[in-house]
Amino acid sequence: MDRSQLHIAILSSPGMGHLIPVLVLGNRLAAHYNIKITILAITTSSSSAETEFLKKSTLTNEKKTIEIIPIPSVDISHLINSSTKVFTQLRLLVREALPKIHSTIASMTHRPDALIVDIFCTQILPIAEEFNIPKYAYHPTTAWTLTLAIYCQIFDKEIEGEYVDLKEPLKIPGSKELRPDDVVDPLLDRSDQQYEEYLKLGMEYAAFDGILINTWEDLEPETIKALRNNEKLRSILKVPVFPIYPVGPLRRTVETNEPDEVIEWLDKQNNKSVLFVSFGSGGTLSTQQMTELAWGLELSQQKFVWIVRPPSDGDADSAYLNSAGKETRGMPKYLPEGFLTRTKDIGLVVPMWAKQVEILGHSSVGGFLTHCGWNSTVESLTNGVPMIAWPLYAEQKMNAALLTEELGVAIRPAVLPTKKLVKREEIKGMVRMLMYTKEGKTIREKAQKLKMSAENALSVGGSSYNSICELVKDIQSRLL
Repeated sequence: MDRSQLHIAILSSPGMGHLIPVLVLGNRLAAHYNIKITILAITTSSSSAETEFLKKSTLTNEKKTIEIIPIPSVDISHLINSSTKVFTQLRLLVREALPKIHSTIASMTHRPDALIVDIFCTQILPIAEEFNIPKYAYHPTTAWTLTLAIYCQIFDKEIEGEYVDLKEPLKIPGSKELRPDDVVDPLLDRSDQQYEEYLKLGMEYAAFDGILINTWEDLEPETIKALRNNEKLRSILKVPVFPIYPVGPLRRTVETNEPDEVIEWLDKQNNKSVLFVSFGSGGTLSTQQMTELAWGLELSQQKFVWIVRPPSDGDADSAYLNSAGKETRGMPKYLPEGFLTRTKDIGLVVPMWAKQVEILGHSSVGGFLTHCGWNSTVESLTNGVPMIAWPLYAEQKMNAALLTEELGVAIRPAVLPTKKLVKREEIKGMVRMLMYTKEGKTIREKAQKLKMSAENALSVGGSSYNSICELVKDIQSRLL
């Protein structure tokens, strides 16, 4: 390795939703800023999709500017039970993997010049301190959710009872107010371990040398300004000016032009005529909700591509750490009888997985019914595709609120899907509204403007391009 070349290690927690933004960040730093990148990917034994993705990423990295080192899975079965939430499990997986991470870094011939860790890996602080390595956190979602994570320790001291029972919105300094219904999952039950883990995460952020955010200045100008200048937030972070680096919108790029069934089907459809339906790598619907969605799509008579996963009547994120590859067995059994036959001329039902980036970038796609995971949201925004927001878990309710109320690029059900069954007639109405009405046209126009804004942010001289340049300068100055 060239010792003069800057070397950054990026640590990813388990799960495709965390691994993807880390790899995208690594690719950006390597390709545009000539930095040697080492990805330390904490793995799990239960996610075959994650393993295959890591293998593929390693094979396609021809320039060798990125090295991917899988951190072997750890056993946390003695620390959890059937009710342990995914948020807690992820924190525990990282905590138990710390000795392996330590030994991996210690064995490197050229130790990293800086460490960047994702949202669940902030527990690495002692290792960074021991090796005297500059440390940065990567918050791969919105600036708004970052302000909540930082300020939640104040809410914890000032508010009694459950946040979801409050009658008034939560007021975050310098940011959009947060309705109690839209709080992130760890705030739903203050007696659950994930709440304590969330508080620790927010406190750990303050000990880093800076925070990268997968957003951009034009998308959240006031919130980014608050993170930099608001006195109440600065007092928590305990520094006069805390380095904030909006580096987005970072997303996957189209990697291959191999023949694909979905793309070939889309090639035959009219411009902006297809609704894409997907709930991400870990989102699932209940059996009853899946039935209503199928009927809603059929009744809308709208062309659609639907990525279908088996239903789950447990938590909506129950598949997050157990995502598998393609699974076709039994698919007709959990869809309404005759659905596939009746919709064969208007829809394409795909089991488990599809090339989402390529689909959202296709000219025939005119809308996206999404769980509002930030990876999917960014992929939609950067392609100018308006959305039907269907949040399921994690911070997705906050993302949905931002998309519908602040940015005006999405519509959503009258009642959160996590609180009430969304009936087929409402689904039909939302689809028709987005794809055919004057209101839908306005939403599409706003989505197109954000697409242009996103392109400008990452172009040379753009706000996010400059932000990454500032990050690199900060790392270099700490080395000197």
